[in-house]
Amino acid sequence: MAPRESYSLVYAPLVKAHLKAIEPKHYSLIRNEIEIQLRFEPETETRNRKPLKRPIVSEARWELRIGPGNRFRVFYKTVRESGEVQVLAIGEKKGSKLFIGGKEFEP
Repeated sequence: MAPRESYSLVYAPLVKAHLKAIEPKHYSLIRNEIEIQLRFEPETETRNRKPLKRPIVSEARWELRIGPGNRFRVFYKTVRESGEVQVLAIGEKKGSKLFIGGKEFEP
């Protein structure tokens, strides 16, 4: 069996500001899940990883749902040529509303 291809994770500069709107106690959970879910096969659709029908954040093509009740959303795209997963935004779902960096977005 061939080893799986590993992608490097690249975080957009704005992600740091997005995290400030989330309680710090969730940071390690978010970081660990991103590592586990996106390091290998980031473009494989799963129950909590889906391609976006329309981009919520510019250039994002995929959404990863993580955390208790899947309340956190990670929006990303892959660049196969360079072997990168670019994390473009991290948000929090509260009821039917999505907040990224404390601002409400239309899901």
